[in-house]
Amino acid sequence: MAARLTLDQIRDFWTRQAVEHGAAPSASWTDLPVIELEIREMLKHLHDGDRILDIGCANGYSTLHFAAEKKVTIRGLDFIPEMIEQANKRLADLSGQLAGTVSFDVGNILALKEPDASYDKLVVIRVVINLGDWSNQRQALRECARVLKPGGILLLSEATLQGWNQLNAFRREWALPDLPMPGFNNYLDQDRVLQETTADFEVVQVANFASTYYVGSRVLKPLLIQALGNSVDVANPHHLWNKWFAQLPAVGDFGTQKLFVLKRRPPARG
Repeated sequence: MAARLTLDQIRDFWTRQAVEHGAAPSASWTDLPVIELEIREMLKHLHDGDRILDIGCANGYSTLHFAAEKKVTIRGLDFIPEMIEQANKRLADLSGQLAGTVSFDVGNILALKEPDASYDKLVVIRVVINLGDWSNQRQALRECARVLKPGGILLLSEATLQGWNQLNAFRREWALPDLPMPGFNNYLDQDRVLQETTADFEVVQVANFASTYYVGSRVLKPLLIQALGNSVDVANPHHLWNKWFAQLPAVGDFGTQKLFVLKRRPPARG
């Protein structure tokens, strides 16, 4: 496993990503088919009229897709000012083309400036895995609970240890090496997350929306390239192979990335 970075190093990494990739979706992740799968899965839970907070919105790629499809009011926050600068540029370029209303600002999931119980939906995409240790991750989940209305929905799309371990077990059966966890990530223990959030949230679903895609792109694709002795770049997510697998129904529990759909319980009465 790669040495885990400090919070300052993680922030420096994402600042460099924002500067290097600008408005491209690769600023948040190079694997565009998974991002598009993620957007499609989340749109199932967003509805016209929702007031949404998108925490860790990066350069606004997913945020603006949501607002293009739904008549929502959505506020995007990110810890990296350079990401928000790009998000505002994207928003200006789409003036008059969105169904919903969007604004962007700098914000920190560990200390949100949003009022209590002020949003119908929260979108959190690959943010909690970038917070270093469990103490910070737990604080982030508590902040999410605080700003969400009772009955509101938290859409938490994060990499899990369970999905990662299952995928690597699949690869080992075919003598493929384990996929490492990036040093800027700390994947979530799915069971720990559900246990930690049980007082504040009811579990609606844990969707393994990318399982088939991961098998196709992280197991079958490298095996085929290896068998053919081909020089194709196995990590290239823009191949038609990847795009085709992203269209297939999700089967199994082999996707590192999962979507937690959690419903905010009413606050406990003292």
